[in-house]
Amino acid sequence: MQLNSDAPLEPPRDAATVLMLRDGTQGLEVFLVKRHGLSDVLGGAYVFPGGKLDAADLLLDRHVDQSAADMHSALGEPDTQPATALGLYVAALREAFEESGILFASDALEAQAALSQELQRPFNAWVEERSMTLQTRMLLPWTRWITPRMPSVSSKRFDTRFFVAQVPADQVARHDNFETTASAWLQPKLALHQYWDRQIELAPPQIMSLAHLSRHASVHSVLQEARQRPPPVIFPESYEEAGERLICYPGDPRHSVPTLAMPGPTRVYFRNRRFEPADGFEALFV
Repeated sequence: MQLNSDAPLEPPRDAATVLMLRDGTQGLEVFLVKRHGLSDVLGGAYVFPGGKLDAADLLLDRHVDQSAADMHSALGEPDTQPATALGLYVAALREAFEESGILFASDALEAQAALSQELQRPFNAWVEERSMTLQTRMLLPWTRWITPRMPSVSSKRFDTRFFVAQVPADQVARHDNFETTASAWLQPKLALHQYWDRQIELAPPQIMSLAHLSRHASVHSVLQEARQRPPPVIFPESYEEAGERLICYPGDPRHSVPTLAMPGPTRVYFRNRRFEPADGFEALFV
């Protein structure tokens, strides 16, 4: 993974991503997709399905199963407009379908078959034509990640809302072979082991999110936590220390916010061409 040294001037763009979950035979599993190697954002890395908010995502207010006010309340962002909150939920559902084929909507199986035949058509046009209702209630806000002012793995900045959702048992997730070239259902700790063994690449938000998920044994446990607290805001702060890039999270002595936002280490270093906790792999789970 290449370290970025350019500080973009543009403000972070609104985005949404979905941690799609299921209960496997060995416990909790999360769906990961591999970004195309030529992608200008995390090319070659494994990520959760997601992407930036599009203007069209704001136009489906008649095709969702709850009000914009309810979605706005769930996000817990007073400075975000309700219409934007609705758009973020829609963006998460749209990206989940485009990158994994999972459709959180009424008549999902029938609609999936039709949609998959003409992916070049706008998602919102399909929703409107089929009078579908997008099941935004299936999404629960989990965390909010804002790219540091000095991004470490991309020259772009995003304000990304991470949602958690249980994948419907009658649907099969798969990568799209366009934006994403591989995919896997993995236990969070196994995904981190594969990262540590250099079988896959992960960026810091995915590393820390997987470490967070590894504390849970089931989908029910994750969703229960999501329902019981507001999504924490994670605005990493990056520094150069002894010739190394250091990323600090809330609760770290060098971070401007003294309160912990999530479990796991409060800092990672860019070492050996990857991001590592100062105390090694096991520090992800302390």
